[in-house]
Amino acid sequence: MRTFTTAIGVGLAGLLLAGCGARVQEAGPSASSGPGTTVTNCGAPLKIPSVPRRVVANDTGITELLFALGLGNHMAGYTTYDGKHVDYETSPWRTDFDTVHNLGTAFTREVIQAAEPDFVFAGWNYGFKEATGVTPDWIRSIGAVPYQLTEACRQPGTTKRGIMPPLDALYADITNLGRIFGVQDRAEKLVTDYRARIDAVSKQAPARKARVFLFDSASPDPFTAGREATPQAIIDAAGAENVSADLDDSWVTTSWEAAAQSDPQVIVIVDYGVGQENTPQAKIAQLRSQPLMAGTTAVRQGNYLVLPYAALVEGPRTPDSVERLAKYLRGKGM
Repeated sequence: MRTFTTAIGVGLAGLLLAGCGARVQEAGPSASSGPGTTVTNCGAPLKIPSVPRRVVANDTGITELLFALGLGNHMAGYTTYDGKHVDYETSPWRTDFDTVHNLGTAFTREVIQAAEPDFVFAGWNYGFKEATGVTPDWIRSIGAVPYQLTEACRQPGTTKRGIMPPLDALYADITNLGRIFGVQDRAEKLVTDYRARIDAVSKQAPARKARVFLFDSASPDPFTAGREATPQAIIDAAGAENVSADLDDSWVTTSWEAAAQSDPQVIVIVDYGVGQENTPQAKIAQLRSQPLMAGTTAVRQGNYLVLPYAALVEGPRTPDSVERLAKYLRGKGM
């Protein structure tokens, strides 16, 4: 996940599978405003006094998690990043994006406060940053509950991110959101479906694992996914090996030397849709012109799989990404 200053219920009327995830009808009002709910978020108890009614979400993957649970009518709006059109055009939740208020591409104090939220869903480097002053503590100071994306939870005593395997993080967030909004049945159905789809792919994985490098961008060193980021789970489940799995962090900078010495056989490219330097074609040209990468199997054979940003961060597209990568690898005989 490239670091942007982001510029990123109870009745179940029906669960429809749409491409990579569930497209569900809007969740109706919760029957209980009750004594509230407490969940564990980033290793600590988080008290939610009542079912949130005015949620502000940042980033497309985070917003799609809420849409997948049918929670659009609980939202005051969402912010995203400048290249959102790629995520939008490939999203099973386009109607939700059109219906819920788009707050723009600036996840700032001013934008958040103007939306009068009672619940803010973001994550470290998915909107929360000390540099902008938008932190969980500041969210509390305006009377809202800050919920942190579990994939981006900081490791104790450090700014490194990732406190559990990425798939566990996804399931934890879906389960927590189900409890918070009173849609536990819906959350359980999603988790059960996602587990089944991912397990089905994993069971067909070959014994010999292809080597995969995730290429986000380079300026000048490459930005990639360590073992705490969602691509680690996608690559693992597809039956391959993340060549950056030795990096104990989420999305992180590495070196061209480290990327090339493992001789990746496939390179997964993140498509942001932002600027000429970020197009898949520009990134492929960059890989070809990089002396160390030019000699790798992936670059020599042109083995590139391009996926949208929202398909590679924690969110409801993860099962589809596992299936797509596995299909690509099998098509290449890997």
